[in-house]
Amino acid sequence: MSIRHGLLALLDQGPRYGYQLRTEFEARTGATWPLNVGQVYTTLGRLERDGLVEAAGEDDEGHQFYAVTDEGRVELRRWFDTPVPRTNPPRDELAIKLAMAVAIPGVDVAAVVHGQRRHSMQALQDYTRLKGRALAADTGSGGDLAWLLVLEQLIFQTEAEIRWLDHCESRLAQHAERAAAAAPTEPAAAPPARRAVKSRDRGRT
Repeated sequence: MSIRHGLLALLDQGPRYGYQLRTEFEARTGATWPLNVGQVYTTLGRLERDGLVEAAGEDDEGHQFYAVTDEGRVELRRWFDTPVPRTNPPRDELAIKLAMAVAIPGVDVAAVVHGQRRHSMQALQDYTRLKGRALAADTGSGGDLAWLLVLEQLIFQTEAEIRWLDHCESRLAQHAERAAAAAPTEPAAAPPARRAVKSRDRGRT
């Protein structure tokens, strides 16, 4: 997530101070990616160092305002015009967990998959309810649209995760079948030695 460019986008609409930026960022994203004020001011410091924002005075309460520079606007437009690269995908904790689980003896990987699916299904239901409320409360503002887009991204992402978990379950079953087929078969146990049958005609000559 690019906090740096998110703050530039907000400042492109006019000067703001740190707490305003934090509040507006969370409002646009529905607090999906919460920020703390320290993180905001750290990012502003780096943006100012790079010449992308500049101090724009203080108000009567001593709040330091920041404004985007021309160079900052160029950087923002470059960000909007450039696709998000997939060459370095973000670390996915679930994928890492399952990758580790299948390699460690004693871990019930199927139980891990089932537990995650239940959690993801609950999250999907929650996101869908939130979307319904957001649609009902939509006033046509840009902020409402931004929140709907974030919610729908979360819904699509969770649906994809559930499909992937279903695939993982199938893959685990196939792997178990192949492992069972490749396992060496135990040699058949030799039948117990037969007892010699006594002749019932022992008295015959």
